[in-house]
Amino acid sequence: MLSRSAITKLKTILLIDLLIVASAAGAYFYLQAAGFITGPSKPAEFVVSDLKITPSEAEIFEPILVTVNVTNIGDEKGEYVANLTINNALEDNQTVTVLGRNSTIAEFTVLKETEGTYIIEIGGLTGVLTVKNPPPTASKIGLSKLTVQPYEAWPNETMKATVIATNTGDAPDSLAVRFMVDGSLLERRIIELAAKETTTVEFTFTAPEEGKHTVQVNALSGTFTVVPAGYHTLMVGRSGGGSKPLEFTLNGEPHETTYVALLPVGEYTITVPKIVDVGTGILEFSFWSDGSTSTSITFTLNERKIIVATYTVISGYASCPSLFYWNGTDYVYVTEVSNAGWLGYIDYIDEKGNIVFGGGNPWDTIKLDPKQLTAKSTADGEFYDIILLQKWDELFYLDTVFMLVVDHPADVDVYSTMVNYVNKAFPSEIYTVSKNNLLTPISAVNENGEDVLSCIEKLDGIFTPSNNGLESPSWDKIKLSQLTLNLGDLSNAQEIKLVINGMVDWGSPETYEPWIEGFKAAAAKGLVPNGTEVYPPPYMEVMDANGNWVRVPNDRQIPTPSDYVPRTFAVNLTGLFPAGIREYKIRITNFFNVTFDYIGIDVTPQRDIKIQKLDADAVLHQAFYSISTSTGNFTRYGDVTPLTRNEDDMFVIGRQGDQVSLRFPTSGLAPLEEGMERDYFLFVACWFKDPPGNWGYGFDFTVEPLPFRNMTGFPYPPTESYPYDEAHLQYLREYNTRVVKAPTESLTLGSFASWAIGVAALIAVVDLGAVAYFKKRKH
Repeated sequence: MLSRSAITKLKTILLIDLLIVASAAGAYFYLQAAGFITGPSKPAEFVVSDLKITPSEAEIFEPILVTVNVTNIGDEKGEYVANLTINNALEDNQTVTVLGRNSTIAEFTVLKETEGTYIIEIGGLTGVLTVKNPPPTASKIGLSKLTVQPYEAWPNETMKATVIATNTGDAPDSLAVRFMVDGSLLERRIIELAAKETTTVEFTFTAPEEGKHTVQVNALSGTFTVVPAGYHTLMVGRSGGGSKPLEFTLNGEPHETTYVALLPVGEYTITVPKIVDVGTGILEFSFWSDGSTSTSITFTLNERKIIVATYTVISGYASCPSLFYWNGTDYVYVTEVSNAGWLGYIDYIDEKGNIVFGGGNPWDTIKLDPKQLTAKSTADGEFYDIILLQKWDELFYLDTVFMLVVDHPADVDVYSTMVNYVNKAFPSEIYTVSKNNLLTPISAVNENGEDVLSCIEKLDGIFTPSNNGLESPSWDKIKLSQLTLNLGDLSNAQEIKLVINGMVDWGSPETYEPWIEGFKAAAAKGLVPNGTEVYPPPYMEVMDANGNWVRVPNDRQIPTPSDYVPRTFAVNLTGLFPAGIREYKIRITNFFNVTFDYIGIDVTPQRDIKIQKLDADAVLHQAFYSISTSTGNFTRYGDVTPLTRNEDDMFVIGRQGDQVSLRFPTSGLAPLEEGMERDYFLFVACWFKDPPGNWGYGFDFTVEPLPFRNMTGFPYPPTESYPYDEAHLQYLREYNTRVVKAPTESLTLGSFASWAIGVAALIAVVDLGAVAYFKKRKH
């Protein structure tokens, strides 16, 4: 047993040991904390906190900053991948490096193009972003004329985009401008302008990778192309005389229009023929797009280059009737009138092989060049002198004609529309469109999936490629032409109008009747369902929110352009698109060979215009002798003014060689007001008929039966009739007294000589060129 002193001594020793151990432990922990003694380190471990969305409510295209705090609670340095998801879809990611027991910030810039609510998530943290459309701007500063230079660039080349900014207000103003390439915001800028000030706003950027790219400056849009370094695009086209390909040589190698190729930079020579037979007429070379008149042109390809050979018809081709006006020194040819007034449009074939005719609209509207149209002065006063001449072997039924003089603000253009033969409406509208602010479609693709946007971006004589349904393999394998356009997001547009320049090539008359007979032969074998279309009319569709194509109503259908001479016209799309869409897409389908040189988009509201109507004094007379076989009771020569004043089925009926001279007095015109410009439109209602075998089908080459406004088609069924009331019977008795009977003997040498002399005199007067080819296409 230990003594008391021994126990006391032991306690003392234990106490001393405890003190020593405690001191050692304290020293250890102190030295460890000070870094003098190290133990096993803790690996990197991350905690994400403090998600911020700035601002949480923004407008479309407004940059939003999204940040989170990333903390490494471990001892070792590590990398953290911050994944940004928006509405459960990965939007972006970022890798951040964080030292042990340190923090850093991961940040993202978000840009949204559509309004809506977006759920932002990073590392398990969520927040809400609300994006709204901006309110209508109160700024009086307008942007126009977006230009991208160069249009065709090489990768990494410095590029420039410019717009014209104009303050139309009476006080200083400002406007926020966004510059975007391929949907990515490159720059935001505030421009400030004094009252009535105009300036050019310029953006510079670097060309991205090869391909087609888009540029946007606020609502203006444009495109550019990046091609391999050392190469550029050459485009060769033909203008005038339809759209049949033109054969040419490039550095001695044969090609045909429309030619598009990416070629090495260098020198090239193109040669075209002087005279071309396109099957429906004879063409003569006139000039190149640079104004030179030699059939060969040599140039250096050091940028994207478009070269157009312009040809003039010297015989054949056109049809009923031809329009000329006086320009102060001569009669200038304008166009052929009344595409839709052709008699003989086919609706469908039934199962028994019967052809059912349908459609037709006699109206045509032609914009006249105000720089050329000149008033003629005589002792009776001043008047605009216009001629409708029947050059080709056809019958015409002229119902009415008048001129509209349109005064409009100087900063807009005005256009009429054209008609589709399935639409019976009178095309009365005159549309205003912006002069310098037409938008370019985002994309344009044809039925073969080819990108044809470059063909319609500019009015340059380069037309979209197309084909003619009459050349399809068979009746049940029809090949249609289609053009699909993405017009972009037009949800904020007050109105939507297309400005179109195009033309139609109907093809050769030799193919028309065999095409119809192919259907009849198939019907005889029981292969053709009732209601089968022999040739579908032109039609337009719009895409709905589910991606379905929806055909627009007949009274809003796409018009058929004029033949031979391209015309510019407007098409109103306002109200045609379904609700809830962001991409405004249309698809245009044609059976016949319709090609387009330019399509622009106008989103400006209709402006106030002043319209004055001029009626004409009209005289019918013979311009030259004809060997036509057309027969019937034609309108007698002389004054026919009463017949042209109203659309009433009381026609001036003429044949080849006949001419209607129209005088529109100017004495009643009001003076042009300051700040306004004046344009002129000729409105014509005219039917016409071709001879059998030369586009005529289903009727004889005679005056009767007479067409009329309310017929379902021509020839019309026995249940329909021309209005033989007393007023129309009196018209027939009084005016249609020029009886032309069928020839009883072959053409004599004397009569042929008279005909040739008459034609030669006509050529000398109106400078038409040699009329030697009369097998023409339908107008």
